[in-house]
Amino acid sequence: METRRDLGVTASESALGSVPEGLSAVLQIPQSNIKFDTAKAQPKRRRKGQKSMSRRSGQNGTIVIQSGWYRVRWRMDVEGQEQRINMSEKVAPVILDKEGKPKPASQQVRRLAREIVEHSGANSEERFNQVVFGETTFQNQAKAYLRWVEIRDREPIRDTSSIEAALNKWILPEIGDLGLAHVNNMTVKPLVSKMKKSLSACTVNRYVQYVKQVVASLKDGETGEPVYRRKWDSAVMDLPIVKQKEQRRPALRAITVNQLVGDSEGDEQALYIILGATGIRISEALALEKEHFIRDCRTIRIQQQVDRDTPRIVGYLKTDAAYRDVDISEDIAKYLRCFIEGKDGLLFKTWMER
Repeated sequence: METRRDLGVTASESALGSVPEGLSAVLQIPQSNIKFDTAKAQPKRRRKGQKSMSRRSGQNGTIVIQSGWYRVRWRMDVEGQEQRINMSEKVAPVILDKEGKPKPASQQVRRLAREIVEHSGANSEERFNQVVFGETTFQNQAKAYLRWVEIRDREPIRDTSSIEAALNKWILPEIGDLGLAHVNNMTVKPLVSKMKKSLSACTVNRYVQYVKQVVASLKDGETGEPVYRRKWDSAVMDLPIVKQKEQRRPALRAITVNQLVGDSEGDEQALYIILGATGIRISEALALEKEHFIRDCRTIRIQQQVDRDTPRIVGYLKTDAAYRDVDISEDIAKYLRCFIEGKDGLLFKTWMER
């Protein structure tokens, strides 16, 4: 009785399937031409941590012969489970040689197999992100972004009210329901066109920057890199160009400042003089104490400010550069020496209580 070894069959029946009509039962395929994977799919070992597309080199698919067809096999990620599933699809009918043996897959068959795998999305980073991380809307990610920027240790944003206002009035009504994977140059372009009708060029650019930050805030839990890497193009979005010379810089004229000083007295007058002479922020001026006037009142040291929402002094300023010493003229210093004489603590405490 003949055995399979006697027949010289190097591939299992599970790989070959039924023998195509016209082939001999003693079909022998040289190992140098093509190898068939006779084993089951490799057991998928569960990795610690999340899946990562960066560890994959991309699938071309494995070509096998089954039931008279060249078939391509590959693996696909499935939402809700760790292991990938095996996929298979017909590529082309098997071509036989003169002896009735199947020919190895041609370059054309291999190319078609690669196209099938690519079309399935097996090598698509975007599809991988959708399956692994789930479909996240821009609105949901915006909420997560606002929470994160307030509690992060590195450069937290203590007041996000301006960002929230921009999101609620302009951005979310336009793209809030879009999946984060679909927020790109083309989907943001209608938002830009709408904002340009009512907002300045500088404001439009700033609001688009908020969009970019929200998209980039979804990170891969393993690498820490953005899940959706976008190559933002200002030309595609048709962002307006910010012309610095045309930017509005509202300021009071000297005659108006002189009138404010002349029509006031006491603490109010001193506040107007300090603001006009130094250019410091009102929140910084209201937090001034006697100890902040150094060099015989020729210099004011800015170290704290009044909180925007509550009448309290906070030890942080708007930016790192805001911690500074501001020099003033001798005439203003002479006036301030008289003003702070006999005072202690906050100079404008009554304004804080208003």
